[in-house]
Amino acid sequence: MKRLIAVAAAYLLASMPSGARAGDPQFGARSLPGWEAVGRLNISGRNMCTGSLIAPNLVLTAAHCLYDPATGRAIDPTSIKFEAGLVGRRAKASRGIAKAVVHPGYNHRARGNSLMGSDIAVLRLSRPISSNKIRPLDMVMDANRGDAVGVLSYNYTHATRPSLERSCEVLAKQRTTLVMSCLVDFGASGAPVLQVIPGRLPKLVSVISAKAAMGSKRVSIGTALDSTLWRLMQQAG
Repeated sequence: MKRLIAVAAAYLLASMPSGARAGDPQFGARSLPGWEAVGRLNISGRNMCTGSLIAPNLVLTAAHCLYDPATGRAIDPTSIKFEAGLVGRRAKASRGIAKAVVHPGYNHRARGNSLMGSDIAVLRLSRPISSNKIRPLDMVMDANRGDAVGVLSYNYTHATRPSLERSCEVLAKQRTTLVMSCLVDFGASGAPVLQVIPGRLPKLVSVISAKAAMGSKRVSIGTALDSTLWRLMQQAG
């Protein structure tokens, strides 16, 4: 497993949302119940990530999204906008960010393995989003090797429309680091890894950190949820 984690991983904080190409949703993203809880994070009008509403006033994303990819410096969280359920130019709800809390074990580096296993952050919205408008995603902490999962994201090729990969799996797990067969693109950092069961609301089990290669096989790296998340939520809220 140590060899798997040592694969070359690329941060997914990507491009200018305004300049990215927009395509149609893949694999019926908008047919997924509760998909509106996932949104694009517009970062200073220059970069993008994906985030998930996990409480009326809280969004979960990747910790490295809070650092400038060019300089490595921390980004002012108030320069970030969360656009929940974005399709084209319209979002189901749009909010600024008032506060960000990063996993205590996260140590940002421009390159390397600093993101592994602790690449999560919780953002507090400037104003809550009513649960009557968008229901926050439920979360579970039992992701294991062999589990079937899906990823819902905004990315470079689908910057204004959600993209869903329904059928991928957890290939390996070491503590809170997951290696998955899910194919993700730049901009998908912070995207939710979901348990998708037909007829039920999806449940969030992990957050996308990076895309990587395991030999010739394309894989993705995620941070599985654990009890640390509850402490982050308390600090942010």
